[in-house]
Amino acid sequence: MRASRFFISTLKEAPSDAEIVSHKLMMRAGMIKRLGSGIYTYMPMGLKVIRKVEAIVREEMNRSGAIELLMPVVQPAELWQETGRWDKMGPELMRVKDRHGRDFAIQPTSEEVVTDVARTELRSYKQLPVNFYHIQTKFRDERRPRFGLMRGREFTMKDAYSFDRDVDGLKKSYQIMYDAYVRIFTRFGLQFRAVAADNGAIGGSGSHEFHVIAATGEDALVYCPTSDYAANMEAAEAVAVNATRGAAGEALIKTATPGKAKCEAVAELLKLPLERTIKSIVLTVEKEKPEDKEVWLLLLRGDHELNEVKASKIPGLTGYRFANEAEIVEWFGTPPGYLGPIGTKKPVKVVADRTVANMSDFVCGANEVDFHFTGANWGRDLPEPVVADIRNVVEGDASPDGKGVLAIQRGIEVGHVFQLGTAYSESMKATYLDEAGKPQPLQMGCYGIGVTRILGAAIEQNFDDKGIVWPDALAP
Repeated sequence: MRASRFFISTLKEAPSDAEIVSHKLMMRAGMIKRLGSGIYTYMPMGLKVIRKVEAIVREEMNRSGAIELLMPVVQPAELWQETGRWDKMGPELMRVKDRHGRDFAIQPTSEEVVTDVARTELRSYKQLPVNFYHIQTKFRDERRPRFGLMRGREFTMKDAYSFDRDVDGLKKSYQIMYDAYVRIFTRFGLQFRAVAADNGAIGGSGSHEFHVIAATGEDALVYCPTSDYAANMEAAEAVAVNATRGAAGEALIKTATPGKAKCEAVAELLKLPLERTIKSIVLTVEKEKPEDKEVWLLLLRGDHELNEVKASKIPGLTGYRFANEAEIVEWFGTPPGYLGPIGTKKPVKVVADRTVANMSDFVCGANEVDFHFTGANWGRDLPEPVVADIRNVVEGDASPDGKGVLAIQRGIEVGHVFQLGTAYSESMKATYLDEAGKPQPLQMGCYGIGVTRILGAAIEQNFDDKGIVWPDALAP
């Protein structure tokens, strides 16, 4: 086509709301045009790249044996209510009513719809395994849309759903999709990494995220350069820094620390390494009766940070919130800054990170303003705690597989594969008949790729001072 017969609308300067490189360059190149918050028109040049992405995705999905269909953007609320996600999804799920007052969802994903297809169409074990996929518009009502196509509200996604008769079959389907994703991202010409991940709101058991490596990525990817270990920060296992606990060598002393509410300030005052201190994080779990609510105390080494996803997986902590100051004063007798596990005003449930559980002669709050305990030890000064992995890993930590130390790099999530199991088939009564004619729940997998997000991720990885440097496979 002649350039005079094509349409290209460029800008000399990027709009003021364009914050990251991909957003700026796509706007300047006339690839996208903002219509509303997080909503874009894909202009002809941008659409060319999207179609190239879709072509590669479609070819590899078909090659893997997946079967394409197309599910609707607008979905009846009844399906979402069957799985409980109508309420669980929160405000990100766009809800609308038709002229008759009936509730519908503008789909962010299609687990419910495809499970409805399966329960009506897949009746026998002879029809399994099967994998349905589509490339379709999605909508998620992001609280703060930003970064152009990287975190928009309307976007295009390829989502696929496998159905198997048993767990072994699910694992085989999962591996087929994992391998297909490796081929897809390799064909894109992008540097990427697959990492173990948390399932989040989708549910199920195991999952992996596929990330395009980029310094501007929102996600921290943890990996071991000398082994195959890789996980995102939410799922990365943090081993204890000290393999064993040393013997107590100091007496427990209540020490004045006037005005020193932070671990860093306490360590500086006492001329001790920050690694000798313990920080206290207080969580509240509401119960049906307000008077039955539980207060938990989570303990981390002074230089470590809480991993909120890990904390939510501790039995009894699902649905926790951070305690308010009134609750802290009621349970500990002091405002935040001087909290600790010794001598609380009311009983609390104590959970220590693995590293904290192996510490001795540590410093912790004395539950009194301007005082901390030094020389605190488990067993002698306070009971042995519940121990759990509740912290974020840091660069240089030992790899959980014992084959080196961990490194961290930034990535942009562009794909995610899940082993859902029976999370949806049981709630929606999606079954098949086995050889004996008995109904069994379908084992499901779920596999997504952010088609339009690939554009932003590719640019964040490939640009120079003159603009976008497209990989050959994606170049418009």
